[in-house]
Amino acid sequence: MDTDIQLISDGDGVAVIGSPTAVDLFLAAERLASKDLDLPRLAAVFRTGAEVAQAVPEIQAMAGRWVQLTKESAHLVQGLKKSATSGLSTGAVTQGKSVGQAGKFVQSVKGAGSAAPNPALLTGAAGMMAQLAMKQTMDEITEYLATIDRKLDDVLRAHEDAVIADMIGVGFDIDEAMTLRDHGGRVNEVTWSKVQASSATIARTQAYALRQLDALAEKLERGTSVADLAKSAKEAESKAQEWLAVLARCFQLQDAIAVLELDRVLEVAPDDLDGHRLGLKAVRHKRLETISECTEELVARMDAAAGTANAKVLLNPIQSPAIVRSREHVAVAVADFRGSLGIEFGGQTVEAKAWTAAVTEFRDRMLETGAEGVDVSRRLGGETFDRAKSVTGRLSSGIAGRTFRRRGDDDQRDERAG
Repeated sequence: MDTDIQLISDGDGVAVIGSPTAVDLFLAAERLASKDLDLPRLAAVFRTGAEVAQAVPEIQAMAGRWVQLTKESAHLVQGLKKSATSGLSTGAVTQGKSVGQAGKFVQSVKGAGSAAPNPALLTGAAGMMAQLAMKQTMDEITEYLATIDRKLDDVLRAHEDAVIADMIGVGFDIDEAMTLRDHGGRVNEVTWSKVQASSATIARTQAYALRQLDALAEKLERGTSVADLAKSAKEAESKAQEWLAVLARCFQLQDAIAVLELDRVLEVAPDDLDGHRLGLKAVRHKRLETISECTEELVARMDAAAGTANAKVLLNPIQSPAIVRSREHVAVAVADFRGSLGIEFGGQTVEAKAWTAAVTEFRDRMLETGAEGVDVSRRLGGETFDRAKSVTGRLSSGIAGRTFRRRGDDDQRDERAG
């Protein structure tokens, strides 16, 4: 296998496994960033099982690197054969005749046969790939939390909720366990005992943060006036990012626990590793769906509020633009948060309608709706004028008649008096 490269994909990344030279040449040809799979640690674990002892020398002689699946690396999985049982796609590429030329890795080897990875290697590598994918997300969440306006510690200290305090406590234990794992290369009984009951605490905190975001969305939905919407939008602007930060920390800790779990299963029950890995993947996917739905609903409610505000800006020139600005702040916060978790965000920018633009729009609308009524107005105006003339004539005639009669009566009285 000096020139063969094994490719294993779990949908999140690709493991590139082979001789150290071949792996280096292949990755150089593809110009892809990668991380070490730490196959020696895998060999050390399998050494304890007699049934896979024959795989140890082969694994020890190999190098393994993990490449995250992105647009740039997606072509690596083309042509790989997927297993319905493990969910893994496998295959190989073979170096061409010109050994040493990285660009000669062109021949795709599909299916099983001699190119199929050793089952023990396949199982162990899949577990490590899952760990690396989760650690990648954890690193991205760390970067996200470092860039928000208020540091996570400040956000957490601002809340006196017991559920937040519990999450802070288990977070210290999990961070410590991850540090011990990085230094010791494994998760022993003592380390695992400190964190094995942490999942419930993190889940409670996540549920609490989701409820807070739902409450912000519900307040926006209940708003009936621009004043109500302005108040709710401002609250969402000030509170949403805080709860998104709490959610991000929860997700980070849940991924850390999963990494530690996979280490324990790999060490104490390697035969269960595939099933446990698939279970963790399903649970993680469900968490992402729940978070995605919650944040989408919040942005949808903010969009609706911004639409109402723009429609009523003519009568609310101060509050309406403020609502739209709050919507933009929340949308940016949600986009940054979802990006750190690897969730796509399709939100679009909403611009506040200027009061002068609303006036112009109102004038144009009135002109459009009134254009066909000009003739009617003229006709009605003419008819009204004619009726007015008629009434005026009758009134004038009546007044003149009464005046003439009064004058005649006065003349007759004068004659009798004389």
